[in-house]
Amino acid sequence: MALRKPRSRIRARKSPARASVTMGKPVTSKTRRHTAIKAKSAKKTPPRNPVKRRVRELSEAAVGPPQRILLASSEVHPFSKTGGLADMVGALGKALAHAGHRVSIVTPLYRGIRERFPQMQRVDWVFDLPLGTNRVQAELWSIELLPQLTVYFIHKPEYFDRPGLYNEHGVDYPDNAERFIFYSKCIAHLARYLPWKPEVVHVNDWQAGLVPALIRHQSLTEGWGTPPRICLTIHNLAYQGLFPRSAYDLTNLPLSYFHPEGAEFYGFLNCLKAGIAYADVMTTVSPRYAREITTEEFGCGLDGILRKRQSRLVGILNGVDYEEWNTEANPCLKHPYSIRRLAGKRANKFALQHELCLPVRPDAPLFGTITRLTGQKGVDIELGALEEMLRTDMQFVLLGSGDAEYERAFQELARRFPGKVSVQLGYNQSLSHRIEAACDFYLMPSRFEPCGLNQMYSLRYGTIPIVRTTGGLDDTVIDFTENPAEANGIKFVDYSARALASAMRKALSLYDSPALLRLYRRNAMTRDFSWQRTVGAYVRAYQGDTK
Repeated sequence: MALRKPRSRIRARKSPARASVTMGKPVTSKTRRHTAIKAKSAKKTPPRNPVKRRVRELSEAAVGPPQRILLASSEVHPFSKTGGLADMVGALGKALAHAGHRVSIVTPLYRGIRERFPQMQRVDWVFDLPLGTNRVQAELWSIELLPQLTVYFIHKPEYFDRPGLYNEHGVDYPDNAERFIFYSKCIAHLARYLPWKPEVVHVNDWQAGLVPALIRHQSLTEGWGTPPRICLTIHNLAYQGLFPRSAYDLTNLPLSYFHPEGAEFYGFLNCLKAGIAYADVMTTVSPRYAREITTEEFGCGLDGILRKRQSRLVGILNGVDYEEWNTEANPCLKHPYSIRRLAGKRANKFALQHELCLPVRPDAPLFGTITRLTGQKGVDIELGALEEMLRTDMQFVLLGSGDAEYERAFQELARRFPGKVSVQLGYNQSLSHRIEAACDFYLMPSRFEPCGLNQMYSLRYGTIPIVRTTGGLDDTVIDFTENPAEANGIKFVDYSARALASAMRKALSLYDSPALLRLYRRNAMTRDFSWQRTVGAYVRAYQGDTK
């Protein structure tokens, strides 16, 4: 595929000159003594940011020298978000940069981003790329988040200046194939022509799934001598980017990539399957999910090709950005608290009850859920369990949106149980922090869950998660039956309202046992899912280590 080079290359940032210890002054015995005294005293001074230093130490010790990494995601927090994908990519980018790697993230420029981030600047770069029989142009904008972290935005208003990222009112945009095939071509173009020459391209989910095939084809036919290694992360195998055969023509790839071992899926174009077929390495967002997707039950029709490429597949548990998700220095919380000072958690509970017009009752256990209202999230069995359990002395808070039938069902539940249920439709980042901090228990009864982040947020906030044993939920939560001394949550196995209701009854008993509840909370709040424990695993995967 012939791609036109940019009219003007992006200027590479210059590294600042390293300052001399003596700031240019002549070195004398006096300055040597002064420097020695400063060095001696510095040993007693704690680092300004020990977390960032520890990230770098762990990464360098585990995987060697820094790398040049280009991340690609259709959503990135804090710029755009519909789910955990945005949180993961935003946090991973920061963690890699803190560890000393040079990182850039490529994402679409959606509506409202420029208004919320006025410091963003246009880059002297023009995309002019083939898309089927047409050529499509776009601009490139950027923002520097950290000295080692830049976010690039693909500015194409016809594709991305819309009310939603992928759909409106639950209906996908009819040109999603065109939008994200063009986005994938922009990623491949940057990977090839950025002056700092990325060594690794890390793409996420189906929206960037065609990038491995595009880079592979250019390296084989257009003289791209040393293409970067390509890592694909599968966040949710159920979303595959499936489009009619005619959409394949927009890729401008030859038909040699459209076959059952490549991008073709029963006559359709499958963008995620193309990524699985042509990536150098694949990751999922938890170890158990990496095993589950190779089975017929959880493979969503792709278990065959995943088993074939299983040696290139590794599960890496997502991390949590504790700079944002913390209880002690959080602008979203009215009352800070910690494992040693839990009074603030109770105060947050009272504040949320008042905010959401629930009776302010310390004796009533408060359950919460923050979720997309879809079948995958176990909403059907949650509604069934709540029908039974709301007849006990408890309260429930929901924040979420999704399928219209589920939204109506929760609104009806709030109408039938006034003073016990509060339903907030939509998404509100600040409110999600307040719910996590205020609740006693967090419900996450997913049918399947590749990783899940909210159960890890709940653990750090001392809110006991109630989860089904699937995917990352099983990897992160410890039930009393597994380890009584380290228990931090409640698990159930069967996918049924009865099993969830039984787990909720265990939670009521736990609430009536203050000493045991304190043990659970202490275990929960001391679990460490920070990114410094995860970033080394990703860099090893970039190097091809999937053991």
